[in-house]
Amino acid sequence: CCAPSVQDLCIKKKLNIMKTKTKSKPMPSLTSDAAAEAFVDKADLSDHDLSGFAPKRFEFAAKSASLTMRLPDELLQALKAKAQSKGMPYTRYVRLLLENDVGIQAR
Repeated sequence: CCAPSVQDLCIKKKLNIMKTKTKSKPMPSLTSDAAAEAFVDKADLSDHDLSGFAPKRFEFAAKSASLTMRLPDELLQALKAKAQSKGMPYTRYVRLLLENDVGIQAR
């Protein structure tokens, strides 16, 4: 019926290039900040597999108040398990839940 449009041809060509692109390189093990900085300065990060990376949250503000509460053991154990699955101490996880609920970000 009709000849393919220029846009269709470009999309097909891009898809073929993307399919034939070599596999991503694994990230090297970086043991210091200096090693990480040197790697980032020289590496093309688009060549590396970053799928294993997860966002991290850093806390800098001093904690000036404390909170003590009594919880059912089952709830505390569930909080600890959830925090462990996220790779953080359960007290930080509880603080994160509170911050998210009230809409305040730690400074």
